[in-house]
Amino acid sequence: MVSSDQRRRQLAREKFERQQQRREEARRRTRRLTVVIASALAVVAVVGVTAFVSLGGDDKDKNDTASSTSPSPSPSPSASKSSAPEPAMKIDKKSKYTMSLKTSQGDIAFTMDAAKTPHTTNSFKSLTDKGFFDGTKCHRLTTQGIFVLQCGDPKGDGTGGPGYTIPDENLTALGKAGKDGTVTYPAGTVAMANTGQAHTGGSQFFLVYKDSKLPPSYTPFGTMDAASLKAVKAVGTAGVTGGAADGAPKKAVTISKAAVDKA
Repeated sequence: MVSSDQRRRQLAREKFERQQQRREEARRRTRRLTVVIASALAVVAVVGVTAFVSLGGDDKDKNDTASSTSPSPSPSPSASKSSAPEPAMKIDKKSKYTMSLKTSQGDIAFTMDAAKTPHTTNSFKSLTDKGFFDGTKCHRLTTQGIFVLQCGDPKGDGTGGPGYTIPDENLTALGKAGKDGTVTYPAGTVAMANTGQAHTGGSQFFLVYKDSKLPPSYTPFGTMDAASLKAVKAVGTAGVTGGAADGAPKKAVTISKAAVDKA
């Protein structure tokens, strides 16, 4: 017999899959429209006709994104924004690094192993050196099915990123997926959010404050220390604004300063 908890997780995964399909379809439509607009503008330049085109988002998709119980930030970068190369490799691939976040809910720190996640570690080192995360909010808390606090979006709405993507890494670290297609991301894990497609990580990441079952498609790249996990748990315990299971945390988490240094 399937327990109610297992059923909730199954429904969450099914909803996640539907959301990713809609998101991918939306991205394809955006790319097609971009090509059409570019062609139209070329014609305009030739014939001297002025045209105005406005592209709007899909409200239904935005609403579904807000209520999803999977750590997907749903960034939909345009072709020009996502075509930028990832930062040149400058870290020591044999070393461990610590990412420290000074936040409105206390200090949060986690260790990254560059030997296992060199691209992710290098990207976070590059971004923090530029002050990318300073002044950003952890925009999403999930308290049912999975238990994560999501951060790293400069826009604060789940659609922002650094303008490039990085490859998935370390996906086998948490073991082989079970019959339900998931593995356990233990409490204290820090992993990359993505669009549901391979190699689409950017700057958004999620902090797991209670064991959570998810597909093994999110790069696990960091581990929080005990004090940091306690701080994130307190945010999770306070819940989501408005009493929902997924949305902005009631205890607002703003990152005032982020830094990455060798451990």
